[in-house]
Amino acid sequence: MLNISEEKVNDKIAEKKYESYVRVSKQEFKRVGKKLFLTILTILFLILFLPWTQNIRSVGYITALNPDVRPQTIQSVIDGRIEKWYVREGMYVNKGDTILKLSEVKTEYFDPNLVSRTRNQLQSKSSAVTSYEKKINALENQIQSLINMREMKIQQLTNKLQQTRLKLQADSNEYHAAKINYQTAEIQFKRGEELYKQGLRSLTELENRRVKMQEAQAKMIAAENKYLATLNELNIVEIELNNVDNEYQEKISKAESEKFATISALFDAMASVSKMEIDLTNYSIRNAMYYVIAPQSGYITKAIKTGIGETVKQGEDIITLMPANYQLAVEMYIDPLDYVLIDTGSLVRIQFDGWPALIFSGWPGLTFGTFGGKVVAKDRFASQNGKFRILVAPDTSDHPWPKELAVGGGAQCLALLKTVPVWYELWRQINGFPPEYYKANSENSNDSKKEKNKK
Repeated sequence: MLNISEEKVNDKIAEKKYESYVRVSKQEFKRVGKKLFLTILTILFLILFLPWTQNIRSVGYITALNPDVRPQTIQSVIDGRIEKWYVREGMYVNKGDTILKLSEVKTEYFDPNLVSRTRNQLQSKSSAVTSYEKKINALENQIQSLINMREMKIQQLTNKLQQTRLKLQADSNEYHAAKINYQTAEIQFKRGEELYKQGLRSLTELENRRVKMQEAQAKMIAAENKYLATLNELNIVEIELNNVDNEYQEKISKAESEKFATISALFDAMASVSKMEIDLTNYSIRNAMYYVIAPQSGYITKAIKTGIGETVKQGEDIITLMPANYQLAVEMYIDPLDYVLIDTGSLVRIQFDGWPALIFSGWPGLTFGTFGGKVVAKDRFASQNGKFRILVAPDTSDHPWPKELAVGGGAQCLALLKTVPVWYELWRQINGFPPEYYKANSENSNDSKKEKNKK
């Protein structure tokens, strides 16, 4: 009876006659409630001393572990116009398969024979380079010939000069001898003339001495003329020797000037050849770029540019590709306050979207439906959302991740930290303190240091 009405019936009922009523009497209920309360209080008190694993909750996304196998967009290296598609969305392509074909949109590349004509120009310019090289060799031979001729001419004139000097010396001696003979003949004539006046010599003897004097004078004049002619010849040879060096030096300088001009033209031609070779290579490579090919094997996911005749710019996204072979990972974002609490090797429990799970955040051993992971990298700078990105790879010591997972799916992450009592965790939560700083690989590092010390 609830005894909530105004008319009381307690005094009209014999309570002790009913055994069930006696068992549920107020006194008995209070005693049982007290025992139940004490039992619950004891259990709660014991729970306070149970171990509790501190953790950091975060939302993550499934991605690929290696950057080269993550979803990528394929761009066009050149400007072009779409001519033909060879794939469709959802299609599997191997590395090197053609995705689409482009045509040229720039006027300087419209010529279909651009490569062959550039090759012909390159051959012509290469022939010009060969001609310049031969001309340089001919000029070098000409310069060497002029140098040799100059040396021979100088040697010839030097010999002639020496001969002329010897001849001049002989003519000088001959002139002096003739001069002495003339002086002797003149003295004899004067003596004969005095003897003739004294009557000691005849007129015939005097005339003979006159003739001899005149002959000696003629020989002296002839010797003098010969000496002067040789002296003049010596001067001419000396002048010719000086002129030969200047003449050949002028010819050699002219040939060297022409040689250097040819070398300059050769360098210009070689530069033109190099430029044409670069252009030829660029044109050949550009022709191959009209076909956009798959950089790696994977699945075509989305065509960003569609249709035929649509133009694309250089570096513009055309289509997206999901590589076929990849290793899954999860990227999660944490607050800057928790950045120092997670390090490489830290354990993480992950619940993937679409996989049911029963989670006890403080007791990871009792959770069901989660998968293990290890932190393999963390960013050294904050992302645009103000949080730090953490990359988590599968834990090989735990059961493998589902094969049905796809890149881009969601994940609820639970980064495991230090294990503390429940009462400490409650006290920390009430006071707003951060979790304990803990390195998951500290024990491993200590063990490795001990092994190094033993060695």
